[in-house]
Amino acid sequence: MLDLNVSNLEFECGTDEAGRGCLAGPVTAAVVILPLDFSNEILNDSKQLSHTKRNFLKPIIETQAVSYGVAHVFPKKIDSINILNASILAMHKAISKLEKVAFISVDGNRFKAFKKIPHQTVIKGDAKYQNIAAASVLAKTYRDAYMEKIHEEFPTIWPIHGRDAVRNEKTKTRRPAADLSKMKRPVF
Repeated sequence: MLDLNVSNLEFECGTDEAGRGCLAGPVTAAVVILPLDFSNEILNDSKQLSHTKRNFLKPIIETQAVSYGVAHVFPKKIDSINILNASILAMHKAISKLEKVAFISVDGNRFKAFKKIPHQTVIKGDAKYQNIAAASVLAKTYRDAYMEKIHEEFPTIWPIHGRDAVRNEKTKTRRPAADLSKMKRPVF
């Protein structure tokens, strides 16, 4: 089972993003502060969980978290500031939704300070700490829900790859699309 958090402080938020490698749509970040007695055997990096398990965990995280926040940064902004800065901006927007934060644990190796709150980056943190894994699950499920809504409004956007492409899940039919990764994202 994953450790709870990095600092063992009561108001440490874990943060992660989803959509950084996607061909369309926003980059979505989530932050989660878990209670110090939180424990969940299933919780892990969202990429290691099935769609069903992520959706099972989402309401558990939302109801048991001390607090959480989710934010999107959309393609026009991503194209103007680059995907790394857009990911960090989404994290900052999500953190700003929390009332009290003592420490920020960040999945990855890059982050820009937020309001002088101490932080630590953790490579593969979503597979090491429950608060970052919880943020990973929320970021992925909120982004998936947004992309599902777009798919319902514009079903011809992904006529070949369908729902798997909407969730950016790898399939044999989707794999060749990765060569298009240098194109600008469609605006959704």
